[in-house]
Amino acid sequence: MSDASSRMRAWMMRVKAGVKRLVIGFILSLPTRVQLRVLPSSQRYDAALMPTPEVLDPDARSRLLIAPANSAGQGWAWAQAVNRYSSGAAATNMAVVGPQDFGFGCGEPVPLGIYRWSTRWQTAQREAVTRQFTHVLVESDRPLFGDAQLRTANADIDDLLAAEISVGLLFHGSDIRLPSRHAERMTWSPFHGERWSLTPALQQRSSELQVRLQNCQLPIFFSTPDLALDVPQGHWLPVVVDTAAWAVDSPALSHGGVPVVAHAPSKAAVKGSDLVDPVMKKLEAEGLIRYIRVENVPADEMPALYTSVDIVLDQFSLGIYGVAACEAMAAGRIVVSYVSAQVRDFVSAETGLTLPIIDLSPDAIEQEMRALLADRQRMLELAARGPEFVESVHSGKLSAAVLSEFLDGQRSS
Repeated sequence: MSDASSRMRAWMMRVKAGVKRLVIGFILSLPTRVQLRVLPSSQRYDAALMPTPEVLDPDARSRLLIAPANSAGQGWAWAQAVNRYSSGAAATNMAVVGPQDFGFGCGEPVPLGIYRWSTRWQTAQREAVTRQFTHVLVESDRPLFGDAQLRTANADIDDLLAAEISVGLLFHGSDIRLPSRHAERMTWSPFHGERWSLTPALQQRSSELQVRLQNCQLPIFFSTPDLALDVPQGHWLPVVVDTAAWAVDSPALSHGGVPVVAHAPSKAAVKGSDLVDPVMKKLEAEGLIRYIRVENVPADEMPALYTSVDIVLDQFSLGIYGVAACEAMAAGRIVVSYVSAQVRDFVSAETGLTLPIIDLSPDAIEQEMRALLADRQRMLELAARGPEFVESVHSGKLSAAVLSEFLDGQRSS
């Protein structure tokens, strides 16, 4: 894309954003009863039902709120890790939930309509949070007390600091990952050219945010190891999975039939699904595997699905591993993915452990998958190491230790 085209696209994005701000500001100025008539059905809300934060032990030395993203249920999972493993601390989370919510756990689920349009909730939430909590982790640079389309997190952070609340910043992935940097080092990056329509918007947002973070004095945390390249001043907060919920009685490859292979991308456009699907269908047609393509399955149904699965294909574009891969490892499945050397080295340096995910090159998926299917011993050996790895790194113990430093006031930027 030429520089002129890039400038034109950036200008159009700013114009659209300006128009959107005007429309949102007008709707917010309307009385509630009028709002509820003009809003689309997916954003209407019950004005009589105002969510409030979960009440924590007032005697806890630290009371932590994580909000408002809860990506892949991690806000809730980190809060529960603190409650389970950090003595004297209590935690909960708040998250905005829309019509496509996958049913992740949440201490205070706030319907999108209320978060976006209810000034009564926004005022009450601000008062409740500043009154109860000693620490807040702000996820993905999103506001805690109102619509992210109209406001940034800055004003809310200033309010929290003015109330003498300790604040940290927490990032999950595309909220801070710089597409241009990723594309430079990853041949199969989803951010090349026109492969993903959201890339220009993500590039602009991440660029602006990283400039702001250069002089940030707040503690910064990130959930996936690759983000160490985007926020080198940050600290890794490993994702957390409930190991007991994902434990599966039947080992992989124990049913006697051809291997059952599943691919359940949260976003097919960035998981390399277009590389995987044709190969798996070809192998299935040859009778080498049975292929299951999973989409839009509620979170609480996924453990049961893994009972009948042998191999889980994670992603083949980003070079990372996240919640889905950890869940599959916890279930003792054979996890196959493309994980960059940077991520593997980072995990090894931080934990002293080797990541038990089988690597598959995006440019040789068929060849390497055929070789893998012929090597039953390798598959079973790595699958057997998965639950132990997750228990050590992603069960919440390590994450609670990281957050305990923040809660105790020892973690600085």
